[in-house]
Amino acid sequence: MSYMLPPLPAGFRTPALAFAAIALAAITAAALPAEVVEATSAGFSLRGTVTIQAPPADVYRKLVTPSEWWSSSHTFSGDAANLAMEARPGGCFCEKLPNGGGVHHMEVVYVNPAKTLVLHGALGPLQSIAAVGSMTFDLTPEGQGTKLAFKYIVAGYQPGGMVSWANPVDGVLAEQVGRLKSLLETGAPAPRKAEK
Repeated sequence: MSYMLPPLPAGFRTPALAFAAIALAAITAAALPAEVVEATSAGFSLRGTVTIQAPPADVYRKLVTPSEWWSSSHTFSGDAANLAMEARPGGCFCEKLPNGGGVHHMEVVYVNPAKTLVLHGALGPLQSIAAVGSMTFDLTPEGQGTKLAFKYIVAGYQPGGMVSWANPVDGVLAEQVGRLKSLLETGAPAPRKAEK
């Protein structure tokens, strides 16, 4: 089944850059166990699990510091350094924009440090349509590392339905989790190049 790429708002990079970023995300996602659980005209559900070779407390500390691992290609400002998260109920996963502007990406609604983080909101271009979402990260010890399970459930309306958003959003989320894993295991968030 093929999916049409949904339109992106003008402020979210240029269409050519957005398409390239989504294509890169899809390639990166293939290396991670992320999947579209369900996609309907009313919304979609994504989930994935990754093992990170770091203790849960370390994974959590980085998880709530998106400026260190989120891709600049998936920001409105073009620079992940403008991202911040207040790890408390009611806290903002926000982004600074030039001239005093900003973006409220998601709101933190549940915090259990080193165990669970739940955020509500519509990421990136989902903000330009009538969409709401709930993103959950669960951290559990696994050997000397951490099993990070994540899910993002999105509901909303757009002409033609929400199905077309599932695969692009899944790819972007898988890319970000891959960057988090890479940062914790190698010290750099950029995905490692495949060995030949």
